[in-house]
Amino acid sequence: MTPSNFLIRGLLAGLLAGLVAFGVAYTIGEPQVDAAIAIEEAGSAAAPAETHSHSHADEATGSEHAEATEEEVFEVSRATQSTWGLLTGTVGVGVALGGITALAAAFALGRIGRMGPAQSTALVAAVGFVAVSLVPFLKYPATPPAVGNGETIGQRTTLYFVMLAIAVVAAISEVAFAGILLANGKSAFQATVIPILGFVAIVSVAAALLPTVNEVGAFPADILWFFRRASILTSAALWATIGITLTGLIGKLYARESAEQARRELAASL
Repeated sequence: MTPSNFLIRGLLAGLLAGLVAFGVAYTIGEPQVDAAIAIEEAGSAAAPAETHSHSHADEATGSEHAEATEEEVFEVSRATQSTWGLLTGTVGVGVALGGITALAAAFALGRIGRMGPAQSTALVAAVGFVAVSLVPFLKYPATPPAVGNGETIGQRTTLYFVMLAIAVVAAISEVAFAGILLANGKSAFQATVIPILGFVAIVSVAAALLPTVNEVGAFPADILWFFRRASILTSAALWATIGITLTGLIGKLYARESAEQARRELAASL
């Protein structure tokens, strides 16, 4: 079983996961995005419009400038964003995560106790969901349009990726620590519980030390909750599809290669 065997199956699993995630996001996520955009547009419309006096020459110049601006700026329609744009994003992310998960599973093979290829692949996918999606979400959950200060988006993005990096490094370290515990004769229970407690401790301390972002304002709590719920469900659907599909494909590959190896050994013994 080579890394290329894992990678090909991981890309296929990621492609399927992207399609599934698109279905979930479009069904339960896009209605909340539309609701948030409606609130944002209503707030913009309620703002008082400034009145200016212009000469006829200024009006003509302004009209020509507006037409030029409309020709220069390419705007993606909301319909495109919620369909083809969303599909492109979910499929792209799915394929990328599927490939990365497959390579991580190939690296983990034989390094986590006596776990077989399918078992270690399932573990890698589960750890991936927790470290890449769940933990950063719990500290810095997704926010819909009309939520958050535009001037702090850079800072908020940086904080999110810092939390993500800490969670990923902690997950990799604790999985490696579990392998060390098993190699030193610790029980499967000890090699499971101790690393989990260590991971929880690390990410909890990191979450407590990193600054909190609270820029919700007067945004309706129900729409915010439904949006965030849709966001984590989309991530869960993506990772679950990657994990289940990749585990199944790797399990079949291992069974086929094991059967071929057994036939070769039998033929050699005759």
